[in-house]
Amino acid sequence: QVQLVESGGGLVQPGGSLRLSCVASGRTFSRSAMGWFRQAPGKERDFVATISSGGSNTYYADSVKGRFTISRDNAKNTVYLRMDSLKPEDTAVYYCARSGGSTGSYYRGAYDYWGQGTQVTVSS
Repeated sequence: QVQLVESGGGLVQPGGSLRLSCVASGRTFSRSAMGWFRQAPGKERDFVATISSGGSNTYYADSVKGRFTISRDNAKNTVYLRMDSLKPEDTAVYYCARSGGSTGSYYRGAYDYWGQGTQVTVSS
């Protein structure tokens, strides 16, 4: 069983920054791609970013490209999401997820374990 625990969410003003962290339990972290998704009230859970198992390949949703950066530290079983130039439309619950494979995917069905989510609110 894999457990994912997110942290780092909060309230931030437009234009501000946050860094989300997700710590994974288990021994398979370094062999698995990881992803971040987000869900705003009344909307579906949408893809944000993904990173391959070794960290060499990343992919972003168009809405966050150039503002968000996904990274990972396999020695710490942790994946990060650095969010800069935040906008009110970035407000959502952010979830990290573990992929069943080593390459990243924007497809929600490619992920088999999910965290509980952390709230990010962008407001003045």
